[in-house]
Amino acid sequence: MADISASAVKFLRDQTGVGMMDCKKALVECGGNEEKAIAYLREKGLAKAAKKAGRATSEGIIGSYIHSNGKLGVMVELKCETDFVAKNEKFKEFAKELAMQIAAVNPVCVSTDQVPAGLLAKEREIYKHQAMQEGKPEAIAEKIVEGRVKKFYSEVCLLEQPFIKDDKKKIKDLLSELIAVLGENMQIGRFQRIVLGEDAEAESTEE
Repeated sequence: MADISASAVKFLRDQTGVGMMDCKKALVECGGNEEKAIAYLREKGLAKAAKKAGRATSEGIIGSYIHSNGKLGVMVELKCETDFVAKNEKFKEFAKELAMQIAAVNPVCVSTDQVPAGLLAKEREIYKHQAMQEGKPEAIAEKIVEGRVKKFYSEVCLLEQPFIKDDKKKIKDLLSELIAVLGENMQIGRFQRIVLGEDAEAESTEE
């Protein structure tokens, strides 16, 4: 068994937000390798988050962001199970980061199932036409379309977008990690992005 120091456990906790005992167990399981331990905890966290997905989220907060020039503002609904978690600093910070993400990247909706059917059909038609124009066989063209649709989702769906502060993670990964740390189901609900002088954009529907 690897000799795990208290400082290594504390470092891992600071990196992941997971409890000390779980951090020590992860380091033991991974032979003291910090990178492997972080990956181990992330996988365990995603599994825990999946188990909580069906639980009701009737509490939460509205995260907000106003750009420094005062001409761009965002409000976003982040929901959880209890008022206790709604008051947690990590939860509130995530709501703020979501608002900043929406301000910077301007998603159309929260998740892939909320993409308007007409918009998706139009995009597919464009991608298919482009692939055929490139002389691709039908079967290959279909695979190209699916690949481009996936990229399209990463641009217009908040959960699928790379995080502006760390593009190695998607927003859905951050949400799952927070669920694992705080122990409750969470959902991103409606959001509104307002630019001074522009017509208000349609709100996203709830998940």
